[in-house]
Amino acid sequence: MDGVGSFGAGRAGAAFDPIAFIQQPQTVLRILSWIFSMVVFGSIINEGYINHGSERLYCVFNKNNNACNYGTTIGLIAFLACIFFIILDMKFQQISSIKDRKKAVMLDIGFSGFWAFLWFVCFCFLANQWQRTTPDELPLNQGADAARAAITFSFFSIFTWVGLTVRAVQKYMLGTDMSLFTTEDLDGNPPVQPYPTITSTEPDDTYQSPPFTENLDPNAPTYQVPIY
Repeated sequence: MDGVGSFGAGRAGAAFDPIAFIQQPQTVLRILSWIFSMVVFGSIINEGYINHGSERLYCVFNKNNNACNYGTTIGLIAFLACIFFIILDMKFQQISSIKDRKKAVMLDIGFSGFWAFLWFVCFCFLANQWQRTTPDELPLNQGADAARAAITFSFFSIFTWVGLTVRAVQKYMLGTDMSLFTTEDLDGNPPVQPYPTITSTEPDDTYQSPPFTENLDPNAPTYQVPIY
């Protein structure tokens, strides 16, 4: 796992290195996922609908509009999510609270794992509908390239999002190096100034001998009180 400290990142406030950030496997996977999602929903929107024999547009996937709508929705949300998580990764090291870092990593695990499953469903759904599509429904093979591109990159997206899930789990398992953070970082609360120590002014009860008694001459005559 790259980096040390809290969930794969160093101490909060460290300088951001864009070159090292781009070279991270997690960033590469996010960029690939972003490109794949753009290809999927872009192909369906641009060439995924045809008007064979009527003015109404039909989906190239067996004229099933649900297939086109599902692929477009999954791809568009994945496209926006990749942008969000890339920004979150850039700001992750600036998060000082360990609790907030943990929440960000858990969000990444949950979303990436769920979207990997949805991409699997998308691939199976589009591939099944494409197999049921007859040549008569696609005159001059219209929209075939867009359909194949959507299916292919849906398949690739499964592995990129599974990879993102694995990377997020590794960050979560890495945990926290407690030596890099203070108690305030753990709690996420501003530091509290301690009260100043007040020196006690109470009188001391220890016995002190009266002054001028240490150097008395024992042979000196004592004064006797006269009796009247």
